[in-house]
Amino acid sequence: MTVYFIGAGPGDPELLTLKAARIIGECPVCLYAGSLVPAEVVACAPADALVMDTAPMTLDDTHGVILEAHAKGQNVARVHSGDPSLYGAIAEQIRRLKADGIDYQIIPGVPAYAAAAAALGTELTVPEVAQSIILTRMSMKSTGMPAGETLENFARTGATLAIHLGIRALREIERQLVPFYGKDCPVAVIYRVGWPDQMIIRGTLTDVREKVRAAKITRTALILVGPALSDSHGFPDSALYDAAKPHVLRPRVKA
Repeated sequence: MTVYFIGAGPGDPELLTLKAARIIGECPVCLYAGSLVPAEVVACAPADALVMDTAPMTLDDTHGVILEAHAKGQNVARVHSGDPSLYGAIAEQIRRLKADGIDYQIIPGVPAYAAAAAALGTELTVPEVAQSIILTRMSMKSTGMPAGETLENFARTGATLAIHLGIRALREIERQLVPFYGKDCPVAVIYRVGWPDQMIIRGTLTDVREKVRAAKITRTALILVGPALSDSHGFPDSALYDAAKPHVLRPRVKA
């Protein structure tokens, strides 16, 4: 018996990987986070499968279902939004599985920041502008952040920031980031990326909060911040396809 932690992607059922769809279609038990994963994503489960929305369930509840499946020798598809390695709360589940001697596998999925960049039609790593992406979150009412993992520390890098769980903290985000990125630094808020009601709000560190308030967005949104989001900066072509810069797969310099 195996528990499969499956990344469902950000919401679009067509972003479910072939492997994820195959495993969901083979498991007699399917547990999915219904607040973040559309029911359409798990529609490929067997017709006679036990399919449960875990949104109202506790960790004890979900583990109890897994234990029952384990006793019956049934595989379980544990479906999470995005990629389960990012804010998927799978570490605590894995700890229990290990304690009970239950096998597990992780099936990666499309993370929200990747889907958001696609929705924006942009690249997050632009030559000589930003070559790093920092995935972080605001603590708010959730688990606190480790010491040192502050927006100020991350902002010192000038990297592109992908901020989760921060839509209610835009004032604080502005306060912490403006000294490093400037008032006019571009910001994109992507609400429910990949869902039918997806919404994109573009602005700057100083005006995006009012735009978000006007749109009445209070949850389930990713915030991207950084100069790479601007359309106005000039940047050089990368060295990857530069004819004057050979590499191991293109050793000859064209005249």
